[in-house]
Amino acid sequence: MRHTISILVENKFGVLARVAGLFSGRGFNIETLNVGPTNDPNLSRITVTIAGDDAALDQAIKQVNKLINVIEVTDFSRGQGFVARELVMVKLECTRETRSEIVEISSIFRAKVVDVTPKAITLELTGNESKIKAFLEILAPFGIKELARTGNLALPRGA
Repeated sequence: MRHTISILVENKFGVLARVAGLFSGRGFNIETLNVGPTNDPNLSRITVTIAGDDAALDQAIKQVNKLINVIEVTDFSRGQGFVARELVMVKLECTRETRSEIVEISSIFRAKVVDVTPKAITLELTGNESKIKAFLEILAPFGIKELARTGNLALPRGA
């Protein structure tokens, strides 16, 4: 089962390495990892997506909670409603003939054109994992030259 976990931590050096090391040390493959500041400059939020056994994950979460700089751990896959998004930037080969078709596809997905050259176009899209996947599948025949994805960011729904 896939799990999206949000970990609120003190913004100090070494915290990310300890958290990632704990998951990898317990045999979890980290599918996505995202770290960034919060509205409080003393705190950062780590969002990690991992696949694994529920019982082993429960143990790992308990261990993460014991780390000294960890403030709060939330496993969003435990029935709690949440909103998740990721960002993808994709550079495609294009010609004068294919450029308008690529821009048309982009508008359907509400993607933005962020760079255009005579031989390439770079697009930006935010959305959930299935939207990103569908977007990339439709663009693949045009020739993806480069691709960068952020991985999931997640916050709980409601107040």
